[in-house]
Amino acid sequence: MAAGNDGANTPEDDDPFGYLYADGQAAGAQRPQGGGYGYPGPAAQPGVPRTSYNQVRTVGERQYGGHAQQPQVPQQQAYGQPHPQYAAPETYPGGGQHRPGPPQPAPRGGRGPNTKGLLIGAVAVVAVVVAGITAAVISNSGDKTNDAGGGGNQTGAPGQVSESPSVTPSQSSQGPVELPQQDAATLKLGGSAALAKDIKGAQGADGAYVTGFNAIGSSVTWQADVPEAGSYYLYVRYAIPAKDANATLTVNDTANSNPIGLKNFISSSDPNLEKNWQTTWAPVTLKQGQNTIKLSCEQGNQCDAVFDWLKISKEKISG
Repeated sequence: MAAGNDGANTPEDDDPFGYLYADGQAAGAQRPQGGGYGYPGPAAQPGVPRTSYNQVRTVGERQYGGHAQQPQVPQQQAYGQPHPQYAAPETYPGGGQHRPGPPQPAPRGGRGPNTKGLLIGAVAVVAVVVAGITAAVISNSGDKTNDAGGGGNQTGAPGQVSESPSVTPSQSSQGPVELPQQDAATLKLGGSAALAKDIKGAQGADGAYVTGFNAIGSSVTWQADVPEAGSYYLYVRYAIPAKDANATLTVNDTANSNPIGLKNFISSSDPNLEKNWQTTWAPVTLKQGQNTIKLSCEQGNQCDAVFDWLKISKEKISG
């Protein structure tokens, strides 16, 4: 077959990139000088393959101002450092918006934080706290002192303290006041009342007691002192011949409407007075200071009894 008109270039030269490959170079492919695919050349002629209007250059080769620029070989990045290709836009000139960094300390000699004022404020707060704790400790100590000393008790709303009852000179802070007790034999006797020591069991001094009370007009009178006005109990120790008796009780010149009972509480059937000593009581209202207490045999009383002692108490006692 006759060879046609293939133009001025050989087939190897038809590939504009043939000279870039190793096998093309081995085959003798050369960079076309007169144009070809991708290379500008002379005007198209019949039978001549068309040429490209864009001149293809070797990879890495570019003309700037008539000078060829050699391909740039990227330098090896240190391990752990970001590659420039992946650097943040902020790292390029004019790229990205500026992000504020951490606040910088004020330069020396400038107006920085008022550390002196802050220190003074902190010291003031600590002083207030210490003063509050000290006041609480002192307050608690004062409360304990009041409790130990028998001070006023707290009542009602917080902070209100009730005043303790007034104490008369006769009261002692060493303990409760001993209320009076008196032997009947030492009392003022009236009528046929007299002293005797024949009956055993009397608790008075030398065993003395008051007898002869069974006649109208007989009486024993006691001047008793109490520390404060109020209600009390009058106790009387007596002996009867195994039968009930009674007497009139007069306090500060006022006779009680009911006589004081001298009953046979032990239910004895033996008339021997020695075996019939017992105790009775009656409520009385006394004033502060001296009180006159009188037992008497009046019309209508059963007065067959002898008396050992009289005693005033705030509480009921047994025996």
